[in-house]
Amino acid sequence: MFAFRKPRRAAATAVSAAVAAAVAAALLPAATAAARPAAGPPVPARYAAQKLAWQPCKEGTRLECAEMTVPRDWHHPGTGEDLRIAVSRVRASDPARRRGVLMTAAGGPGGQGLERPAHLASYAPSVAAAYDVAGFDQRGVGRSTRVRCRSDEEFRDFFAGDYRDRSPAALKSVVEKSRRFADSCRERSGDLLTRITTEQTVRDMDLYRALLGERKISYYGVSYATMIGAYYASLFPQRVERAVLDSNIAFGGTWEEFETGQPLSFQRRFEQDFLPWLARYDDVYHYGRTATEAKAKWEKLRSSLRDRPVPLPGGRVLDPNALDNAGIGAVYKGGNFPVLAGALAALDHWDTATPGEKKLADTVFGTYLSAEFFAEFLSVTCADTPWNRDIGYWVKRSGRDTATHPLAGARELAFSAACAAWPAAGTPRVEVTGKGLPPVLMLNSVRDPATHYEGAVRAHRALRGSRLVTVTGGDHGQYQSGNACVDGTIAAYLLEGTLPARDTTCEANPLPVPARPDVRKP
Repeated sequence: MFAFRKPRRAAATAVSAAVAAAVAAALLPAATAAARPAAGPPVPARYAAQKLAWQPCKEGTRLECAEMTVPRDWHHPGTGEDLRIAVSRVRASDPARRRGVLMTAAGGPGGQGLERPAHLASYAPSVAAAYDVAGFDQRGVGRSTRVRCRSDEEFRDFFAGDYRDRSPAALKSVVEKSRRFADSCRERSGDLLTRITTEQTVRDMDLYRALLGERKISYYGVSYATMIGAYYASLFPQRVERAVLDSNIAFGGTWEEFETGQPLSFQRRFEQDFLPWLARYDDVYHYGRTATEAKAKWEKLRSSLRDRPVPLPGGRVLDPNALDNAGIGAVYKGGNFPVLAGALAALDHWDTATPGEKKLADTVFGTYLSAEFFAEFLSVTCADTPWNRDIGYWVKRSGRDTATHPLAGARELAFSAACAAWPAAGTPRVEVTGKGLPPVLMLNSVRDPATHYEGAVRAHRALRGSRLVTVTGGDHGQYQSGNACVDGTIAAYLLEGTLPARDTTCEANPLPVPARPDVRKP
């Protein structure tokens, strides 16, 4: 590890209270024409005068960790108990080439970001030579102050059952479970629920920038972290040098508008990519020779699970919702296709399945969102932007989406009913325009199930001056996946400042080829 250049830290030397206060006030500039959230009062000096006490995160690694304190509410600092934010970094490996800090954040919402700098540095050593790669666990998750709703055991049955059941009793049960989850969050986390927002997070980010002693940062974010990046760039455009937004939330609109586009995109990925792939390898998985046959077999299995759920080795059961959840999770990456297909094949001979096959099935069908992830996910998506609270509307809307796009459409009522019961945050709206920013590099695949291409195009239009790289396949997350075109485009931008002259295209990585069965001659 090298001694990098001495940063201009706000707290690197003993500063007077007046200077510290001035630094703190600079953390929250007046609202610009591009973004008009309430700027809030000056930040108390105790936040700006912090020192980050860096320690190795784990013995024998380059990843360093520290902790910083942030206001519970940036618009009313000093009100309520402060929050802890766990931060991390991998310092640039080549001091002579160091050009600054590349900050990263986690997706989800609900993901943890503390170890992401190490992953990025390992994948892209040329980038890690030129940048200190910095990350953090966002407020609400991981080693930062967490929002608390339920334990994993209490959460165990939230997704159980069959969301396609449209009987009055089933619909009532879904709505009541969502409301009870929101109530448990309110009881255990109080007003913290309304402080876990993207707008609050990007202000944490800017304090982190200041404590690192950097006038500007560059940024890489994937999935939900694209919204974090877009909001940060809109609130603090003068502090952004370069930004890469990979697999984009439609951050120019509301969460409701974005999430109601997901049933279509998940179904599209499932039917146009996964099922044809599964049929192509019928000699391996025996699931049908055409996508239509494979879909029919999936539906037959799903129907049988309503009355006869399959007990899994880990103690959970495979029911219709668990099957859908596995499908939703698998289509994020083409590399997951053989995993889901192998688990489906094991179910065909469950009574004689090997311990390895049953363990695979337990992993695929027995895990989904954790209670902690879901608590953060709802805190952000329900509080960031306005949400329709009319349950009658959601019953009708989810009915239509269940009929046309059932894989993800069937769960729509559970998510939206939780947001309908969520406490209002009164979050300042951040308008994303691109005003005052250098050109931003955006990437999205055309059949991304989670961050659909239609939303990415809307985000691209909102972020004026951005360049969009369209990847022809369907994976979610383009960088760090071994795609030479994507990696080269990002490296040229981060290291040299070179952007495509206009929107462009990269070919996707090919879908995996599974190992054929071992056929021996007699």
